[in-house]
Amino acid sequence: MSQLSLRKEGTARTIAMKGGGYYSERTRGAKDVIDNASGMLIEAVDQILPPAQGHPVTLADFGAADGGTSQEAIKACIEKIRVRFPGTQVQITYTDLPNNDFSALFRNLLGFEQQVHRTYLTELEDVFVNACGIGFHQQLLPDASLDIGFSATAMHYLSEKPCTIDDHVHMVGATGDAARAFAEQAAQNWLDILLARAKELRPGGRLVMLNFGIDEQGRYLGNTGGVNMFNTFAALWQKMAQEKIISDAEFKDTAFPQYYRTIEEFCAPLEDKSSAVFQAGLRLVTAHTGVVGCPYRRAYDEASGAMSAAQFAASYVPTLRSWSEAVFLSGLDNSRALEERHAIVDEFYKRYESQVANHPDGHAMDYVHCYLALEKVKL
Repeated sequence: MSQLSLRKEGTARTIAMKGGGYYSERTRGAKDVIDNASGMLIEAVDQILPPAQGHPVTLADFGAADGGTSQEAIKACIEKIRVRFPGTQVQITYTDLPNNDFSALFRNLLGFEQQVHRTYLTELEDVFVNACGIGFHQQLLPDASLDIGFSATAMHYLSEKPCTIDDHVHMVGATGDAARAFAEQAAQNWLDILLARAKELRPGGRLVMLNFGIDEQGRYLGNTGGVNMFNTFAALWQKMAQEKIISDAEFKDTAFPQYYRTIEEFCAPLEDKSSAVFQAGLRLVTAHTGVVGCPYRRAYDEASGAMSAAQFAASYVPTLRSWSEAVFLSGLDNSRALEERHAIVDEFYKRYESQVANHPDGHAMDYVHCYLALEKVKL
């Protein structure tokens, strides 16, 4: 079950991915993104400076959820470290919000949730792991203590939801004052994130970040030419408001605390020599956008009729639910019993699944990311 906050506490600070290992089990696409970009981590290992005598090479995975999607990429990174710095210990810090299911993270690292129980933590010696339950918008590690920072599909989350969105559930559908408020919040949060990482990194350290964004063609998660996923979310939720299953106020209170930045928004503070980020020593190495296709859609298309539309819908909708359920639950009024709130959200996803099953064409959650590599220079 997801860990949820009261809405009045600020959902952006406490919403977590669906727990119990559900997230990594249902987010094959997120793992595909990391696996496809694992070479960026290997390149980072090639560029970092040797650690001081007796010191470990340090890594951090910011916004790690249950750790399942990044596990293979982290292992490849450690193996490369061992090639470059034989005999050196490795320290890894996994970070996420306090309501994250850290027990699932450690079960994954120990192989409890896998058919093959060998993981980098059980297989490799002199690897040490800890976790930090504090959000990545602030500094989490001591100054100049980090060699390689990594984050995938996480830093689109804002520290706070700046306002409600009256006629949609996501900033991609916001207009006017709401759109401006989300953009301003996102700009400040991006500065906060970069400045925090600049403090944590050692000179010569690297950051590899795979962030949801809007690419040069205007594409974003679930909007790459077919049915728009966030518009579908909004339409189904609004229909439930019209049917009085939820109130108008609950519809307005349901908004993802997220912002999808353009590549220009990502790069601006890294290229502006007057920015605090540039002056803190962070430099842009590479930046590009890319699309990774929805694995559930691909499996359906490749089945050539062997998979029914209903089977596709049943496999596809859980990946949407793994990261969005907490937002819809948190939009419902706390005066409702928890069982009632869960029943309402179950009905919401049942309707989404029915819509996909009846009209499967165009439904896909393709991943659109901006791939960033940054370095910390010595000032």
